Amino acid sequence: MILPRGQVLLLPANPTFVWGSLAAAALLAIVQGQLAGRLAWLPDWLALALAFWSMHQPRRIGVVTAFVAGLVLDVAHGALLGQHALAYAVLGYGAVALHRRVLWFDQRGQMLHVLPLFALATGLQALVRWLAGDGAPPWPLLLAPLTTTLAWPLATHVLLAPQRRAPDPDETRPL
Repeated sequence: MILPRGQVLLLPANPTFVWGSLAAAALLAIVQGQLAGRLAWLPDWLALALAFWSMHQPRRIGVVTAFVAGLVLDVAHGALLGQHALAYAVLGYGAVALHRRVLWFDQRGQMLHVLPLFALATGLQALVRWLAGDGAPPWPLLLAPLTTTLAWPLATHVLLAPQRRAPDPDETRPL
């Protein structure tokens, strides 16, 4: 496989780092959930991490992992059981389905691809809450998919950092 110009060859992802980053994103989402009413516009860090790892490691992280993470978040928030699970499962499916296409694009192109995924996940959560009788979602929630998408380059830089090779090319090692 020939890499696009400017893209570097990465080391294999460490499973401990992958699962640890998902756990850290879940903890951040739980803490952020306590302030949900006032800070609904903040990025959904768990959705961001799930989408990222579903695209970069689709054999390890996928729909089942996203569903279980959603159930954990539902229990932690005391929310309607299944609202995050449904949204994250759909997000995981979309990320796995698009993973071959999205990774060929630069950061802007990737952001344009993941924005509809984050909007769909947020919309599903709002729809489930509305159907359960919670009423209309707060208007800052409309900004959450946009802020989550804007955090995509930061997530890419941080989550791929352990996989980057040291830049010491050698005459006997062209990679």
